[in-house]
Amino acid sequence: MTRILYYHQQSNFSRKIRILLAEKKIDCELKDVNLKNKPSEFIEISPIGKVPVFVEQDGTVIWDSTLIAEYLDETYPQPRFYPSNPRERLECRKWEELADNLGDNIINLWLLNLTNNLEPTPYRTKLETSINCLLPIFEQQLAQSQYLLGDDTWTVVDVAALCSMGYYSFRLNEDWVLQYPNIGNWFDKLHERESVNSTVPMPLN
Repeated sequence: MTRILYYHQQSNFSRKIRILLAEKKIDCELKDVNLKNKPSEFIEISPIGKVPVFVEQDGTVIWDSTLIAEYLDETYPQPRFYPSNPRERLECRKWEELADNLGDNIINLWLLNLTNNLEPTPYRTKLETSINCLLPIFEQQLAQSQYLLGDDTWTVVDVAALCSMGYYSFRLNEDWVLQYPNIGNWFDKLHERESVNSTVPMPLN
């Protein structure tokens, strides 16, 4: 059986897994899901109806980008994106959760904009406040090291944060990065990698 990744080209969480698959050189069939008209085969394997969903060669089905990322790192450990040391791994997961939370807030803000409700409602304020609180945390971290968890190598934290911030540029504001020079340098440097550059979200035709 062929490995399959059900994904959406514009999804930051799908991009996170596509980058890991490319870096680990894992052969995988990509099936782009129409999220407005989800195919029956996708609905059957995805109880939460969200991308990404990964299907292993033995038929094992995994949904949620973090669960997929952890599975890939444990099963195909070269190169590693999570530390093997338990305490370092915990720190990595904490930062990954921050990056994913940033992505969730950006998605929800974009969805809110689609309703043309641009009034400063409590919900909008909550989303914008969260985004504006998280970005400086990443900026400060990158003032201390080349990558979010140190100078040695990038980790899943960098991948997750990159995908969330790339989605921010794609959906909401291409100029936000000018406020954060450390993020900007890190963001541009990572986009020199083929796995990152080839997965940049694009407008649909």
